[in-house]
Amino acid sequence: MNGSIDIEGDMFNLMSIRRIFGDIHPLQHILRKIIPMFIAQVKTDRKAISHHYEYEDDLYLSFMDKTRCYSQAIFEKESESLEDAQRRKLDFVIESCQLKPGSRVLDVGGGWGVFSEYAGLKSIEVTSLTISKHSEQFIKKLIERLKIPCEVKFSDFYEYSSTKLYDAIVILGVMEHLTRYKEVVKQFGRLLKPGGMVYIDASSDRKKNSKPTFLGRYVFPGNHSYFCLHDFLTYVAKSSFEVKNVYNDRYSYYLTCKQWAKNLENSRKEIVARWEESLYRLFKLYLWGSAESFYNGTLDAYRVVLQRFNENNKTVHNHIS
Repeated sequence: MNGSIDIEGDMFNLMSIRRIFGDIHPLQHILRKIIPMFIAQVKTDRKAISHHYEYEDDLYLSFMDKTRCYSQAIFEKESESLEDAQRRKLDFVIESCQLKPGSRVLDVGGGWGVFSEYAGLKSIEVTSLTISKHSEQFIKKLIERLKIPCEVKFSDFYEYSSTKLYDAIVILGVMEHLTRYKEVVKQFGRLLKPGGMVYIDASSDRKKNSKPTFLGRYVFPGNHSYFCLHDFLTYVAKSSFEVKNVYNDRYSYYLTCKQWAKNLENSRKEIVARWEESLYRLFKLYLWGSAESFYNGTLDAYRVVLQRFNENNKTVHNHIS
């Protein structure tokens, strides 16, 4: 990151040498789990989000496609564009959540307004939650410019409440920041109508809290953790929700990160001129490392669709035991 080592050639293949070196520092691993116990989780989350997402928007837009979607696309073939694959994913979200004009949706972690724009232009009413000031301002301006039936609120998901229940909750690439699964599922129950849908996509690991130290120090501080599917479904099984579908998107996330990394490299001159060389190197390591991890199976990626039981045909349990 500081320029002591330069790399020429295939960055993707270089990442495979991580199998030789360890990157787990026990003290940092322990602190990441302990600190939120003494400092409010919401405060910890806001600090972590600020660290990663409070760079200027143009930094991220330099490597994402026109949709501005910061989670996996759904590819049908390797040769198609990232934008087409992302639009396929967004169409899947709308279809799987049974959304139509007038539907009310809670978008957890609004990012750069990708879902507000895509669904709002179809007359779907989206409330985006964010704890990033950059994200909040970006989405506000987007809503005003497009005149779509959406709103953005600066609020942590754990603290959010609404007097009117939603038809669906959409979480695009944010479950990695929502690690308290029991409370997450309880919030679903508080905020969704009976019969309401939940859509989640996320990078995943079979062990919770297995984040590499590099990511913890430089990319996602705090107790950000890859989505642990079986752990999450343990709480779903004790709730008022049932699993409708689970999809493995590991290869699609590899293709997504690979394209992001290439886009970043193509924007190197602009990034270095506007920010600094070390920031460009940080994101280069992060994106190529992620691509290689999805490719070799070190990381997984999933889409999950849930539905709250409808009171007309199944008992709704309001609490998780």
